[in-house]
Amino acid sequence: MTVDAPSRPALAERQARVAVAVLFFTNGALFANLLPRYPQIKADLDMSNAVYGLAVAAFPAGAIAAGLAAGAAIRRLGSARAAVLGTLLTGVGILAAGLADSVALFAGALFLAGAMDAVTDVAQNAHGLRVQRRYGRSIINSFHAIWSIGAVAGGSMAAAAIALGLSRGQHLTISAVVFAVAACVALRYCLSGPESEPATAPESDGCVDRAAGHETAARRRTVYVLAALVLIATAGTLVEDAGSSWATLYLSGSLHASVTLAAFGYIALVGAQFIGRIIGDRLVDRFGQPTVARAGGLITAAGMGLALAVPSVPGTILGFAAAGFGVATLVPAAMHEADELPGLKPGSGLAIVSWLMRLGFLASPPIVGLVTDATSLRVGLLVVPLAGLLALLLAGVLRNGNTSSRPGT
Repeated sequence: MTVDAPSRPALAERQARVAVAVLFFTNGALFANLLPRYPQIKADLDMSNAVYGLAVAAFPAGAIAAGLAAGAAIRRLGSARAAVLGTLLTGVGILAAGLADSVALFAGALFLAGAMDAVTDVAQNAHGLRVQRRYGRSIINSFHAIWSIGAVAGGSMAAAAIALGLSRGQHLTISAVVFAVAACVALRYCLSGPESEPATAPESDGCVDRAAGHETAARRRTVYVLAALVLIATAGTLVEDAGSSWATLYLSGSLHASVTLAAFGYIALVGAQFIGRIIGDRLVDRFGQPTVARAGGLITAAGMGLALAVPSVPGTILGFAAAGFGVATLVPAAMHEADELPGLKPGSGLAIVSWLMRLGFLASPPIVGLVTDATSLRVGLLVVPLAGLLALLLAGVLRNGNTSSRPGT
């Protein structure tokens, strides 16, 4: 009796961890199936670079619009159900975007997909953190690595569909159905019961008695660090968006790569990002988070900078890979650091960074598109090495040491 009792929750936790990993995988794979289709959609709808940039910005715009609604969805449905429902509706939006016969419908479908993706993203992270609390140790980075695997799988699936001559409708219908089924099966193994909220820590006498000047300085420090963390996370999203929105177009248009080969710019970025996340925890333990972030920013700036300075198809694919590897730990590090900030309730810093960093996804496509129309896409992609330099300059706000627990509540 005493031996069997603890084994049941351990099994439930392992199953829930796999289930959350499946949700992260499907989230990465769904949108990645659409990205290699962008050049065809752009050509079919006769979009200029500026119009295309504005149209694809509808996805992050939808995510920002729905970001604050994710909490309400989680409270009403539970994090697991909210994540699965968001997955199903994201698939519908992506399919509609692939079949759109006008720019307005394309942008509207991407807005829907982005809004539902934001709900899925917050909900699956919330459930992942719930599982992590049951484990008693950090496992959230592994889920982000699984997301990268899903993105590689989705991009590869799209490249295969293009090579096989499948229409966008056939390809994206298969993608939506496969990942909808996977998400629904995963739901069965997610944690049951009410969402577990962190206990509210009582105010300590020391905090109450602290001098007003020290409290004001501490708040200013928190605001400064939080702003820096948002910029670090945004640097990571700028690189990801450059790969998702422009890598295929740059390789196929400016460098005249085949459509199938051009898809490997994004695949290389997310594949290298996955490797960086798999080994990131060990690197942080050995060298410290600031050093890892600085090295990553340098790799991003130097790798993509060299690829743009001496353009070639192999060099550009390697440049996107270097950028993906360099920014691999930036978003998880910024989110975790935000969740550790003093003076904020558990989870509130994470929510702020998660929501505001999406501004990078919103602003990047139209800015790159406008720069591209005025100059060239090669110049527009300078956003990637600039993001690396931004991470290099701001990495000092990240802390060394054990990051597995929130300090003193």
